Amino acid sequence: MQCDYFASCASCTLHNMTYDEQLTFKIDREKDRFKDLIDFSKIPLDIIKSKESNFRNRAEFRIWWEKDESLQKDVLSYAMNDFNKNILQINSCSIVSPKIAKLMPKILEELQKNMILSFRLFAIEFLSSSTDDILITLIYHKKLEDEWISLAKTLETKFNIKIIGRSKKQKIVLSKNYIEENLNIENKHFRFNYEENGFTQPNTEVNIKMIEWVLKNIEESNKDLCELYCGGGNFTIPLSTKFQKVLATEISKTSIKSALKNCELNNISNIEFIRMSAEDFVQALNKVRKFNRLKDINLDNYNFSTIFMDPPRSGLDDTTRNLAKDFENIIYISCNPETLHRDLKELIKTHKVLKFALFDQFAYSNHIESGIILKRK
Repeated sequence: MQCDYFASCASCTLHNMTYDEQLTFKIDREKDRFKDLIDFSKIPLDIIKSKESNFRNRAEFRIWWEKDESLQKDVLSYAMNDFNKNILQINSCSIVSPKIAKLMPKILEELQKNMILSFRLFAIEFLSSSTDDILITLIYHKKLEDEWISLAKTLETKFNIKIIGRSKKQKIVLSKNYIEENLNIENKHFRFNYEENGFTQPNTEVNIKMIEWVLKNIEESNKDLCELYCGGGNFTIPLSTKFQKVLATEISKTSIKSALKNCELNNISNIEFIRMSAEDFVQALNKVRKFNRLKDINLDNYNFSTIFMDPPRSGLDDTTRNLAKDFENIIYISCNPETLHRDLKELIKTHKVLKFALFDQFAYSNHIESGIILKRK
């Protein structure tokens, strides 16, 4: 990948390597990390690669003003941190999607022309889909008035995008607060709405391959699936085609709202979503406590065979980890190999590892995601 800011912008920490070199570095590191728990001569490591450039469909940039003496005026630019945590002014980014990359300079030019749109603008967030639907959020340190709304609507129409304005105690949605996404997963089409400020996978192509990896490595079941940390249904909806029923939990109101809408878009009727933390759900399942939000759901009606978990970086708490051991099959997607290693130490006491994969969602960074499938011994 060619980038004008390699070795300067701290976003790409592995800037001194080619794509294959940085991927090999991460593979070797994780093999070494998990070698005490997994025999890689018997369980090959599946590798899901990223595109080498323009792979991110979600990005955020700070906005920076600086005096241009030659022009005798303040000039607007995007900004990231450099490796010393100082401001680095940029005018392009090679890891964002082609749609975002093309739009970035055009939006900056329009903002530069108008002080009402640019004054006290702090940051811009971009969210795009493979269908070229795009939403930008303009984040300010000022109150947004009617004149801002009028000008932002003109910008929205000019570039055929969606715009949201945010400031303290303000959120102004000019048209819609989501983008529309169509994913082709194992030759089946799935529709999703991704809401602004909700969690989405940043690398669409790797996300599709992650879902396909799970589907390929599990069998169709006449039993039920329990999912914790389901988000907006990214895995839930495709996985529902493999099970009789699915019960999925998530703590975020925004994500639950998106998940319900995404079920509707795909005509899926065998999923129940409940807004609960994983810890509360464990207590409900073990009948330790009763929860009003479960008044219309009888947990005894579920015949679970499999649990699917995609926890935050902190991994599983002790209670949830112990719950997982009660299931015949465990599917664990991790965004933090350190906490996965910790959790796997406990899970392999009752389960054996069948499949292990690395997903390179964040190329040129030290970060890598992983997936593991286990079956009770």
